[in-house]
Amino acid sequence: MNIDSQLTSDFEKNQQLMDTLFHPQLNYDLIPRIFTFAGKSACFYFIDGLNKDDMMEKIMESLYSVTPEQIPPDAETFSKLLIPYGEVDLVKSCSSLSASLLSGIPLLIVDGYGQAFAIDFRTYPARSIEEPSKDKVLRGPKDGFVETIVSNTALIRRRIRNPDLVMEITSVGKSSRTDIVLSYMGTRVDRHFLDNIKKRLAAISVDALTMNCESLAEALCPHHWINPFPKYKYTERPDTAASAILEGSIVLLIDNSPSAIILPTTLFELVEEANDYYLPPVTGTYLRLSRFLVNLTALVLTPTWLLFLQYPQWLPDALSFIGVKDTVHVPILIQLLILEFAIDGMKLAALNTPEMLSTPLSVIAGIVLGDFASQSGWFNPETMLYMAFVAIANYSQASYELGYALKFMRIILLIATGVFGIYGYIGGILFCIAVVAGNKTLSGVGYLYPLIPFHGKELLRRLLRISLIDVSK
Repeated sequence: MNIDSQLTSDFEKNQQLMDTLFHPQLNYDLIPRIFTFAGKSACFYFIDGLNKDDMMEKIMESLYSVTPEQIPPDAETFSKLLIPYGEVDLVKSCSSLSASLLSGIPLLIVDGYGQAFAIDFRTYPARSIEEPSKDKVLRGPKDGFVETIVSNTALIRRRIRNPDLVMEITSVGKSSRTDIVLSYMGTRVDRHFLDNIKKRLAAISVDALTMNCESLAEALCPHHWINPFPKYKYTERPDTAASAILEGSIVLLIDNSPSAIILPTTLFELVEEANDYYLPPVTGTYLRLSRFLVNLTALVLTPTWLLFLQYPQWLPDALSFIGVKDTVHVPILIQLLILEFAIDGMKLAALNTPEMLSTPLSVIAGIVLGDFASQSGWFNPETMLYMAFVAIANYSQASYELGYALKFMRIILLIATGVFGIYGYIGGILFCIAVVAGNKTLSGVGYLYPLIPFHGKELLRRLLRISLIDVSK
């Protein structure tokens, strides 16, 4: 069928067009409901499970009470006077009909009108709004985004009661036509960056966003997959998204995804957490600086320890205890690399283990890797200790992608140190710095901003959790 075909004033031809376009005889959940009012034939087309049945009943009851004398000659007047609902649009072409009905909006065709009435009383199946399991806070709201985009925009609107807040919708994907909302403050956002994001979204040519946020992220930035440091900040917390919008960022909400994308995002913004702001300024500052220090230590701890094992003469007497006491059967570098992959194996096992069995699995894994592995000679106790710190440190920040970026850098640094000694260690450190410093946000700003390029006031704000009263001013 020609996608440019349009409805006419002939009801039977419109029925044939709709049946040819949507195949209700093949799709059990796409239902045509034919009825008659005031001597006119009409038909509701809707998808079962995606509409409010009580609203359809009320609209039909209202139409049944209409007399032939009350029916206006044009569709626009009909929608204003006789359809008792707020969201009503007139659609005519097949492309508009398909976009409306397949997104869940019921369509009403009436004899004598060459347009269909798209009455938006759709509803989507959704889970309850509850706190995200990943971004929990000690204090603060316990709500979180869900898979329904309308609910997510409402959660942001509830926090920002300002007419300057814009919720602009578009769709991506030839088959999926996934709804995407750009949320931003009209007077605070970088207009050049906003136009750039709109152009990128319009230029995306994919069949479907099968993996929601990740598919969109890769489509927005298709040629920068080698650098592992993330260009986006993901959050399932409405308060975090609202805060980013108020600071001038753009938040992308994707239908069927409980995660929002915040952009542009620098390294300092990735390390921030909601807990920093729900605790007093001194405590929030301490947590933020501790997070920086812990992640930096996790990056260089095992490579530095390996370096000192290779050059024990550089160790001061006060640190002589960090050496390996027992016999080394497997080279330390190999032990560290095995444990790096073993930790990921335990994560995957925990992810795919039923919740009722996760605790026994953790106990068994702890015993096997903690005690028996050392006794078997495969691993030395010191290696297990330092890798345990690294594993715990990975959970000190919320960004899963940043944790793995640091892991990849640590593995490269380990291999360089183990193979080339001090020269490999120095070269690995320089390589890590170059990878981070060479990365750019989607807006073109340096990934280490406000450190590079330097902006003292902004850097102080990113390192220290200052008073919220000062921030609001």
